[in-house]
Amino acid sequence: MKKTILLFLSVLFIPQISLLAKAENEVFALDLATAFRAARKVVSDKQTHINNPDIGDKGLSSDFVVAQTKVNFEAATGHGFDDTQNQNELYQKSFAALLESIQRVMDQVQPLINEKGTGFKGFLPAVFARQVSEEFRSAMRGEVSIKLTAPKDYVRNRKNRPDAFENKILEKSFRSSGWETNKHVFAEAETVKGQTVDRLMLPEYYGQGCLDCHGEPKGARDITGGKKEGGKLNDLGGAISIIVYN
Repeated sequence: MKKTILLFLSVLFIPQISLLAKAENEVFALDLATAFRAARKVVSDKQTHINNPDIGDKGLSSDFVVAQTKVNFEAATGHGFDDTQNQNELYQKSFAALLESIQRVMDQVQPLINEKGTGFKGFLPAVFARQVSEEFRSAMRGEVSIKLTAPKDYVRNRKNRPDAFENKILEKSFRSSGWETNKHVFAEAETVKGQTVDRLMLPEYYGQGCLDCHGEPKGARDITGGKKEGGKLNDLGGAISIIVYN
């Protein structure tokens, strides 16, 4: 997928202190979403390898996946994953929690992905992302959450269904004909279950590797047994949703 410049949305006529808070939370949330995407890319890039029945140990230890996540993150952002010394406490805590979540998921899945003689393992990028997000939300409960969601007609796991805010952004913004590719949405002072939060959504587009399960012909069964969505290369496939609790 081609790299694109991420453009920031601006809010006018608010006090300078709010501008500073907004900028800090927006940069933090965007970095976190990018790190989450960087981790999932490791599993996506290794799908053929994971499903190779002729190989036992795949070499995809938690240490390897964490290290490659950092490489992918730096390639996407231009700054190091570990450059957190000048960041606030929430940033540092969240990035540490994300790495720990990746490690736990990869440690747990080793017997599955290393099973020789078995082809398709069912350990897909979306499965990895859901498991990591659940571990992360548990660790950061009440502070930050990550979720991989998609338009309602694309969602296969009900845990990933968009809430009202996410659905509005997916349908009214990301799916609109004039929306600029990879432009994110940041919203301040939204309310989730009575609590004020800041929210960020980063759109996700189908890469070539996604089309095996989500491409054409629409309605055909893919390797998982699910029905293909009929998606095409670079079509909107979903979004990463970040909530920062205030």
